[in-house]
Amino acid sequence: MPVRVFLIAMTLVAVVSDYMMHPFYPLFFATRFGVTDPRITGIYFSAVCATVMIAFPIWAIVSRRIPELRILVYTQLIAGILAGSCAFITSYPWFWVVSLLVIVFKGSYLLVYPYILRITPVAKHVGIISVLSVIIHLGSVLGAIFGGMVIDWLQPRYIYLGMAAGDFFQAALSMYLLSMGKQEPAPQETASHSWFDLIPGGTMLKLSVITLLFYYADFLIRPFFVRYWESVSSSDSRILSGTIYAIPAAVAVAALYANKTRKPYNTPWHGILPALLLALCGLILQAYPAILTIIAGRCLYGWAFFQCAVRFDALLFHISDPASYAVEYSKIHFFQNLGVLAASFSAGVLAEYLPLNVPFVVAFAGYAGVVLLYYLMARTRLQTLSQY
Repeated sequence: MPVRVFLIAMTLVAVVSDYMMHPFYPLFFATRFGVTDPRITGIYFSAVCATVMIAFPIWAIVSRRIPELRILVYTQLIAGILAGSCAFITSYPWFWVVSLLVIVFKGSYLLVYPYILRITPVAKHVGIISVLSVIIHLGSVLGAIFGGMVIDWLQPRYIYLGMAAGDFFQAALSMYLLSMGKQEPAPQETASHSWFDLIPGGTMLKLSVITLLFYYADFLIRPFFVRYWESVSSSDSRILSGTIYAIPAAVAVAALYANKTRKPYNTPWHGILPALLLALCGLILQAYPAILTIIAGRCLYGWAFFQCAVRFDALLFHISDPASYAVEYSKIHFFQNLGVLAASFSAGVLAEYLPLNVPFVVAFAGYAGVVLLYYLMARTRLQTLSQY
């Protein structure tokens, strides 16, 4: 069986365990620590993003000398132990310390993504990126639903035991692949490198800024979506809330099938603008506080976001050297998480002082900015308007 299959399975498990708590942090803080201030949730999301921003580039540098799977054996084992302990911590300050340490070690699983692309022929990159994007979306679906089930049937803190199980699975699978001789050696780069190589420039810098705004707009609507949905629908079912939250991820599966049945675009530069325009429509629909418009908006937005995310990632690896995939990915991932960090903080402030549909309006403005910046960057590379 190709090593890619094992790595894709590892990615699915990692995303499921990572997303189990995402829609329910406000509820977790309220029931576990008595913290009800929505700004606290935003600050915590920001801290998580900042931790990933710092940790992942370090793992990318380490992967130049140590094979990825060998790194994952140890980091995921440590992450699992720490995640399991979070289920029993009752001190709020200690929870912050330990849970952020979990993110430091858990974040190493992001090395799997560029590793899969490095061992995949360039001609198959868009297809593999599409599959991985669906896996990530599917994982968020399952994570949100499983998280809702745990909260409805048990207690929010037990989600961390599920997260620990996912980390242990990744460590065990990495160890298995190493024992089977499946790990390729770390790429040997011919040029000298320093920490300054983590600073993007040229087209990579432009793409990084664009995706910063793109992920800012996307994550701005996430932290308090469950509360917004429940206020509109008057439903208190956590399973239903998690399901509605995960609609965009489910739609991505249909988008993957549609991409396989139609003629591919000429280059990764094409196909992004129309998807961005569809995302704008989806955001406007979700901003209107009615059950049907929210559901329709999430379906449309899920389709558009999938197409955008796949093409942006394909574009990243298109302009990168295979030997530097992990480092190049860490650059753009840093900017993406900077957008997520800003969104997390902004979402808490907006939820505190403004109606819960306002984040969708702000996200609309963010996507409009993405459309403008991407057009300015790509217009010289696009042959005709009809091609995108």
